[in-house]
Amino acid sequence: MALSVPGYSPSFRKPPETLRLRRKRVRSLEAAASPREQPEPAPRRAALAAGLLLRPFPAAAGRGGGDPAAARRNPFARLDNRPPAAAERPDGPPRGQQEAQDPCLDSNQENDLLREEKFPERTAVAELLQTPQVSFSKSDIPSSESTELPVDWSIKTRLLFTSSQPFTWADHLKAQEEAQGIIQHCRATEVTLPQSIQDPKLSTELRCAFQQSLLYWLHPAFPWLPLFPRIGADRKMTGKISPWSNDETLQHILMSDWSVSFTSLYNLLKTKLCPYFYVCTYQFTILFRAAGLAGNDVITALMSPTTRGIREAMKNEGIEFSLPLIKENGYQKKKTSGTSLGNGEEQVISDDDEDESFSWLEEIGVQDKIKKPDILSIKLRKEKHEVQMDHRPESVVLVKGMNTLTLLNFLINSKSLIASSGPQAGLPPTLLSPVAFRGATMQMLKARSVNVKTQAVSGYKDQFSLEITGPVMPHSLHSVTMLLKSSQNGSFSAGLYTHEPTAVFNICLPVNKILDKETLQEELGNCGLHPKTLDQLSQIPTLGKSSLRLVELSDFVYNWRS
Repeated sequence: MALSVPGYSPSFRKPPETLRLRRKRVRSLEAAASPREQPEPAPRRAALAAGLLLRPFPAAAGRGGGDPAAARRNPFARLDNRPPAAAERPDGPPRGQQEAQDPCLDSNQENDLLREEKFPERTAVAELLQTPQVSFSKSDIPSSESTELPVDWSIKTRLLFTSSQPFTWADHLKAQEEAQGIIQHCRATEVTLPQSIQDPKLSTELRCAFQQSLLYWLHPAFPWLPLFPRIGADRKMTGKISPWSNDETLQHILMSDWSVSFTSLYNLLKTKLCPYFYVCTYQFTILFRAAGLAGNDVITALMSPTTRGIREAMKNEGIEFSLPLIKENGYQKKKTSGTSLGNGEEQVISDDDEDESFSWLEEIGVQDKIKKPDILSIKLRKEKHEVQMDHRPESVVLVKGMNTLTLLNFLINSKSLIASSGPQAGLPPTLLSPVAFRGATMQMLKARSVNVKTQAVSGYKDQFSLEITGPVMPHSLHSVTMLLKSSQNGSFSAGLYTHEPTAVFNICLPVNKILDKETLQEELGNCGLHPKTLDQLSQIPTLGKSSLRLVELSDFVYNWRS
């Protein structure tokens, strides 16, 4: 009869029949294990047949079939919500080791993994609630105790200091104190404060030094336009007046003036009268550092983020550069303009080499039968990893020595330096410097103190905070922390907000020559920085692609997170 029915399959079973077979199998197993036990309810047997791990049945526990100390199951909990005691014994191995020992996951663990993949934020919140000490990343670990902070070459957009002592001394500077702070900044006056100041509000020296640490130099300067940050600033600039956007003559004047200021800054850097400066465009940011800083005895320039088009244009201009964060086959891959830069260099493959790589096809006589890939597709395939790293921290470019001068000329003549459309169209890049240069405008970071009441065990206590906003460069960060160390009696905490494209400037570069303090002070003593700040900037960066996020000072000892 089965043959007379079209499309009939003898091995086909309906779902109810399959479920009935599973129930029979479970009943036979239960009878073999404990023949005297009473059968469990049908819904519980179905759940067990589906592979769910359930707590011992209360009735069975009462008869001695389960653990008498097991608590009654919450009827509102999920079936897969196992108690910690059942999931993992206190004296057993950690959960990670159990998973490593048992590669076969049960259905409960599979559901947990699927839930983590679909809702990672819920899993993260659960971990934060379970762990008493939060760890955000591998580098987010309190450092060993130190009396100095590591050097941080990123630009901060906001600093928030909190302390148990007030910051009212930083508000409402007198006219004489403000003028004295400006003069101290212009003349690079070295100010040395005592380790602890008893009454900061009455310390004129402290208030003048605080005014001095907030000043920086900027070009171009338009009061109605926020000129930092430039990356991702289109929304803030939308609707602002920009008369140069459709005026080519005005654009040419602005760019010519900018070129003079840029050249002036580079000459100051070359003569070691300027320690460093930043070039901020709408696409990337460049950090120029003088010789002797960050463990390098030559001028260095770090550019991030970059694209393959920018790197190709630099290569065509004869600029030798390297990609410090790109490694291939255990060697450091370096893109050059054809000259040697050291070990691990990747040689430029010519078209003749590509033809020779397919010469074996001619030897066996099948060159006409097999389609030979064109040179363009080969080049794109080899540069696939370079395209993937575009606009990422791994695309950071390092230029050293006299190639920085070639980079200067390239940037002045490059059309990709200025946006051709959008709110930033026709606007030259922003130049940020700790010292004055030709065409620069003096600017000041905004600082304000706030006093709030926070709840404590015995009631409410005063919590004082100081907020600083603006492009906070490395020298300003170090100067402000030195002042607060004295004014707050060696105890405060700070949250640092980083301009993310500049965090990669903290990578450790190959060290050529480390100058001692005496030589450093002799060569860079006139660069306009405090000797302690200069000593910190000469250190080798250790933060990698991260930057300082949280700083805590207790009893004049620093701890930090990155």
